[in-house]
Amino acid sequence: MKTLKITLVKSLNGRHQKHIATAISLGLTKIGNVTEQPDNEQTRGKIAQISYLVKVEENN
Repeated sequence: MKTLKITLVKSLNGRHQKHIATAISLGLTKIGNVTEQPDNEQTRGKIAQISYLVKVEENN
């Protein structure tokens, strides 16, 4: 199954509350946090919402 490696590269301070909640739901709370999530529509939607805060790499 494909996974996505997601890294938080910008701070959550001063961001919209929904964007903060989305980052936390992905397991990202501090700059530099990395998480692996399944590559599905739900994850892609979350990434699209906070794309300006994260870096995404595809894993096989």
